[in-house]
Amino acid sequence: MAADRGRARRVNVPGVAELFRSSVSQPDTTDERQATGRERHDQKITVYLSADELLDVEHARLQLRRFGFVLDRGRLVREAIAILLADLDARGKDSLIARRIRLSREAGSDQAQDKDEDAVPSLTWAP
Repeated sequence: MAADRGRARRVNVPGVAELFRSSVSQPDTTDERQATGRERHDQKITVYLSADELLDVEHARLQLRRFGFVLDRGRLVREAIAILLADLDARGKDSLIARRIRLSREAGSDQAQDKDEDAVPSLTWAP
């Protein structure tokens, strides 16, 4: 026991975010969607990006870090999706995502139309 007195003990201390988080859920004061934070996510999708797109995501993450926001790429993508979906809810056909898709189709940059691979096949039967 006397030998243990001189040895430093490592203690687990909660991080700043855990210390200052609200213990009561706050009512939403905006109509915007909220992205989930750092928690376990049970749902997963796979998204393929070009090298340039992945580099852009990493640059955005590093730029946010310079502003004092430390986040991983997953959180960045969830935030971006929440922003786009809130804009779609609020502005519909005039939303940023709808305008970009419309412009890309008009420009003919979609070589093959995106197909909805997750769509449920028709349940009607035609003989």
